[in-house]
Amino acid sequence: MLYILISIGALIIAGLGFYAGQLLWQVQQQKQKQEEESQKRKDYLTHSISHIAKAMQAEQCEYSEGVLRIWVLLDHYNKEITEPKDYANLYPGFATLYEIIKDMPTHDARKKYDKKEIAKLDMRRWRAEKEHEEQIGEDLDKLLKEF
Repeated sequence: MLYILISIGALIIAGLGFYAGQLLWQVQQQKQKQEEESQKRKDYLTHSISHIAKAMQAEQCEYSEGVLRIWVLLDHYNKEITEPKDYANLYPGFATLYEIIKDMPTHDARKKYDKKEIAKLDMRRWRAEKEHEEQIGEDLDKLLKEF
């Protein structure tokens, strides 16, 4: 009788050990999958940032459009890395232009404003681009080295 109880106990312990091993394996697989997805996102963000920056340098993209797009991508990239960076200090020209233009309407939102208001906003944006052009150029060089 004692041997039967010991055998049953051993079977239960072996079953629980197997189940725990299965759970640990699943957690490891899930963690690996999350790391792979995170790396994919970082690669996508890196490629996008680099592509837009190159277009800005080649004057195929206005500074304001590029800064808006890159700044959002940098924010997402910062969430993916273990040690977030202070991009406002790293890229002061981008940060300054972004602060000036971030609330300006784009795409369909521009249609809600009259032409005079849109012209004023465009003039303000162009002046800001011209004023910070040199710093943005330096920021682009640094950005392309990093990405």
